Amino acid sequence: MTKSELIEAIAARGGLTKARAEEVVNSLFEAMTAALRRGEGIELRGFGSFSVREYKGYDGRNPLTGTAVAVPPKRLPFFRPGKDLRELVDQSRLGGPITGED
Repeated sequence: MTKSELIEAIAARGGLTKARAEEVVNSLFEAMTAALRRGEGIELRGFGSFSVREYKGYDGRNPLTGTAVAVPPKRLPFFRPGKDLRELVDQSRLGGPITGED
């Protein structure tokens, strides 16, 4: 699903205009991004949680040339799915669509 498909789905389900649904989606993403930038975690019960993981710098190699490359430390977002989401996705392997309406 793309961002525009998400906007269309929210507009249809919520009876909103696409412009209003786009504002909602953009506001949600901006709030989540700001929280992660501050190093805060985000927990959406039943869906999952987002957090920031810190990685140390290390010496790597360029795979093409073999030259040593210093990789700096970095902070990256990490998503951990919730139990309900894991179960819904696992049910889909049995051949049925994921509806979330069990």
